[in-house]
Amino acid sequence: MNKIKKYNLILLPLLIIIILILSIYFYNLKGEKKNIIGYTNFLTMVEQNKIDTVFLSDSEFIKVVTKDNIIYYTENPRSQNFKEMLLLKNVHVKENSSNVANTIGGILFFVIVTVFIITLLSKKIAPSSKSMSSIEYDTKSATKVTFNNIAGNEEAKESILELVDFIKNPEKYAKFGARPPRGIILYGPPGTGKTLLAKALANEADVPFFAVNGSDFVQIYVGVGAARIRDLFKKAREKEKAVIFIDEIDAIGKKRTSRADGGSDERDQTLNALLSEMSGFKDSQGIVVIAATNRLDVLDDALLRPGRFDRHIEVNLPDIRARYEILKLYTKNRPISEDVDLFKLAEMTPYFSGAKLENLVNEAAILAAKESAEFITNYHFDKAFNIIIAGFEKKDRSYISAMDKKITAYHEAGHALISKLVAPEISVKKVTIIPSTKGAGGYTLNVPPDKMFKTKSDLLKQVKIALGGRAAEEIIFGKENITTGAYSDLQHVTNILLNMAQEYGMLEETGLINYGLIEGLNLNENVETIKKKVNEIYSEVVNLLSLNKDKLDILAEYLIKNETIFENEINSILNL
Repeated sequence: MNKIKKYNLILLPLLIIIILILSIYFYNLKGEKKNIIGYTNFLTMVEQNKIDTVFLSDSEFIKVVTKDNIIYYTENPRSQNFKEMLLLKNVHVKENSSNVANTIGGILFFVIVTVFIITLLSKKIAPSSKSMSSIEYDTKSATKVTFNNIAGNEEAKESILELVDFIKNPEKYAKFGARPPRGIILYGPPGTGKTLLAKALANEADVPFFAVNGSDFVQIYVGVGAARIRDLFKKAREKEKAVIFIDEIDAIGKKRTSRADGGSDERDQTLNALLSEMSGFKDSQGIVVIAATNRLDVLDDALLRPGRFDRHIEVNLPDIRARYEILKLYTKNRPISEDVDLFKLAEMTPYFSGAKLENLVNEAAILAAKESAEFITNYHFDKAFNIIIAGFEKKDRSYISAMDKKITAYHEAGHALISKLVAPEISVKKVTIIPSTKGAGGYTLNVPPDKMFKTKSDLLKQVKIALGGRAAEEIIFGKENITTGAYSDLQHVTNILLNMAQEYGMLEETGLINYGLIEGLNLNENVETIKKKVNEIYSEVVNLLSLNKDKLDILAEYLIKNETIFENEINSILNL
């Protein structure tokens, strides 16, 4: 609306000026067409001494006044001796290089050009000036999240909760010479609740909440990001007590490089402004800066030192107990059927973040609402889980040939059987060959036990399970008939072995070195090592499936007939 008013203020005067110019032009044009006499007749009147005055101009017609005070217009000859001829005939000559209309037109044209240039300049300057002061903040009433709305990550909650007293009573800490933390960095995977913790802190402390994103300070023009940082902290100081939350701080806080061509002047100036502002806090001020990132390792050391971001709090993916509490929180005010076991649902969702669990409950609620069901049941949760993991099931499966179905069945049966043979501690909750909208022809749902660490043995078992599908295809259909179905499996295998070789130091051939820290290293030797390791593991998997081909056939035939099989049925078929 403001933009429309702004353009109206510019366009309306311009429109009026254009109308005035056109009106004057047509008026003069109309006037010129009155009392026009031919040039020959004009010369005759000059010879007869009937002309008193001639007004010379650059226009098409010249004005002529007779001795009878009658005004005529005639063609302008624009000859060099025309004035001399008139003077020799005793005719008064008055020169007007431009008429009134031309003069006014020139002035108005100059005004239009000036206004246009000023408008363009104002448009160029306005975004920069606006961007420096466009930091918005939530009022106290806008931040409704409390620590009771956050489940899991109890350690992180406890660390954040300590700051409530500091914000409310900073003088108490100053009295004992204690310097409360000026900044806190929350780091961990996406969706684990970092933003919620910051909002809960602002709400519990009853102070304004300034929420910005690191990308808000990334600008083209040098100095703009730094100006926005200063403006943000200025607004926070005006409130005296506040919580400043900078999400994705790695956008401006990455490590600076000493190379002349290795950094960005704008990003460095923005980071320097942030460091300067945080160092300028007084211990008695009730202002806390909270930053969130998924990559703590890429942040500049000056940002992480004491006096800037004092505390580094990891916000991890929830364990099974935390997932259960999160599911209880998100199902609290929803009509859930009594037969829904949230703890079993928590068991089925390892590696789910809090955001992903909220999405699971929401998808189940949507499905129940679409069916006009009275309650959200296990069926809705199971279907919602499938949607999140693999996408919606394809309704029309008539295009799938019997051979494609058989290949998919053996592929998924290979995954499930290897999982049962090499890693019985992993629960195979479900195997299906129903294709989905995410492009999967089917999938095997393995649920590993919750563990703080993954051992070398755990990772190698994951590699074997991932290779089970390709191995089954080779055994049943031959090497020449393997398919592209193992595409994502091979990606998973490569990622695990690369990390084992380059990050974890778990392969003897590559040694106890973190290759990720070595710049410009030729990793061809590591690739050869990984290739050799994959081939070795793949041979083991092929031999293991060949020895248990009868069980592989039974599982595949069951899948071809029923399309989906669950863990209790798998255990029954395999006599486990």
